[in-house]
Amino acid sequence: MLFVRPARLADLDAIAHMARTAQPVLHSLPHDRAALEARIALSEDSFRADVDFPGEEFYLFVLEDSATGRLVGTSSLIAAAGYSEPFYAFRNDALIHASRELHVNRKIHALTMSHELTGKSRLAGFYIDPALRGDAAAHLMSRARMMYVAMNRRRFTPEVFSLLLGVTDDAGASPFWEAVGRKFFGRDFKDIEMASGGRSRTFIAEVMPAYPLYVPLLPEAAQRVLGEPDPRALLAYEIHLEEGFEPDRYVDIFDAGPVLTAQVDRTASVAGNATRVVRESASANAEVSETYLVASQQGGEFRCVLATLPVQEASTYAPHAPHAPLALVADAPLDAATRAALNVQDGARVRCAPLYRETPDNDNSMGEAQ
Repeated sequence: MLFVRPARLADLDAIAHMARTAQPVLHSLPHDRAALEARIALSEDSFRADVDFPGEEFYLFVLEDSATGRLVGTSSLIAAAGYSEPFYAFRNDALIHASRELHVNRKIHALTMSHELTGKSRLAGFYIDPALRGDAAAHLMSRARMMYVAMNRRRFTPEVFSLLLGVTDDAGASPFWEAVGRKFFGRDFKDIEMASGGRSRTFIAEVMPAYPLYVPLLPEAAQRVLGEPDPRALLAYEIHLEEGFEPDRYVDIFDAGPVLTAQVDRTASVAGNATRVVRESASANAEVSETYLVASQQGGEFRCVLATLPVQEASTYAPHAPHAPLALVADAPLDAATRAALNVQDGARVRCAPLYRETPDNDNSMGEAQ
């Protein structure tokens, strides 16, 4: 069984291997072993800390196969992006150029350097072992982070964002970088990707253009990829949409990849989150009809799995007072392997959210998952 938990220093070798081999590059995981060890230690400290508001905390998660103990994925949460240095992105703007005398009034698409995302919580560092089959593991690895946010609201801001990989060719070259970044840095995209360490280095502001870039002046190849995810990022893009993220007015300053944002209260993992009581079950219930993200925080350690549970309302109405809601805690029948992965016993309380959003009956334009 696959389950998500916080990373530990004992995981250093496995995480270092993922950091070296991950494509696209994981900016939240440095290749230098000493720096990576410090990053894992920061994550351990962040999970243990008593936090009243988001700051410099960094949370690193891993996906473990309980049968083998092997780590097959990783992802991270940054409590406040650009906490020590601004987080930069290009903002899509529309500039008006007008002349009454010439009867000209044109709205021109422009990109403006911005650090308005600074201070907001960010999802980062998503990686899944390519050998894993199916999309379930990717959904679990990505969305477990929002389950942690749902259970620890004080640690994060009301709005979260995620930056996805922009379009690159088979050689790793970015059309947008070739049209913009190379003109200012004079170096290859991959070199700057490694040096950037998460788009929050002061050299970005020192070297990149301070004035708006007029999009019509860019080569057509660069214009086409603005806000487009790379094919390798399409699964992550769809998972974010399922969670409730939406494309915003920002794009990445290096490869013009999309920036997705969401109000935490409106995300699927928060809006659909409910407490259930664990009940022992020898096997999966044949009558269950929905897959849930199930999370626990027993002993302070977060765990998250996918499990099939009965579709049951979390609240109903008392017959003697139809207008007064009576909260009922639903059961979560879990087999032994799932209880072990969550580190819970019969009677413990877990947090559950449907893996997929419900589609309204009158909306036939889309399937269960986006």
